[in-house]
Amino acid sequence: MKFEMKRLSKEAVVAALQKAERYRLLNEPSEAESICHDVLLADPGNTEARVALLLSLTDQFGGVVGGDLTRARAVLDALPDPYHRAYYGGIICERWAKAIFHRNALGSGAIVHHWLTEAMKLYEIAEGVRRPGDDDSILRWNACARLLERHPDLLTPRDEGLGGPITSE
Repeated sequence: MKFEMKRLSKEAVVAALQKAERYRLLNEPSEAESICHDVLLADPGNTEARVALLLSLTDQFGGVVGGDLTRARAVLDALPDPYHRAYYGGIICERWAKAIFHRNALGSGAIVHHWLTEAMKLYEIAEGVRRPGDDDSILRWNACARLLERHPDLLTPRDEGLGGPITSE
């Protein structure tokens, strides 16, 4: 069954985005995702809604149903700013790696290593184009490096067959 979605007014966008953030903090990312889709129907160019949507999708990577890497990548491709594409591309890779890591599947160490190092490459790109005083990409790079240091069992991956990198271009 297909429903025609009701549209938000443009005046409701700011409050809706605040609700989406609240739902993310309450660990209800599918609710936040739905709100972001509503905001984007009302305001298709809203970058804040795209970022919140991307984060909501990546919040679902470790869930029972699991998140959809392809949908997160599609949202990333719609971000106009090179910094955002690099930084949030890193977020996608890092969260995907952590979701795999927490499943603790036999032989997943190389895959986790691959995705973490992809995240670190993207964070380095973001670092190069960041605004003064915005060191978020450095903080994320360091978090990935520390995870790899704490878990030397995460083997160096072979590049073939691991899902391919997320580029910032």
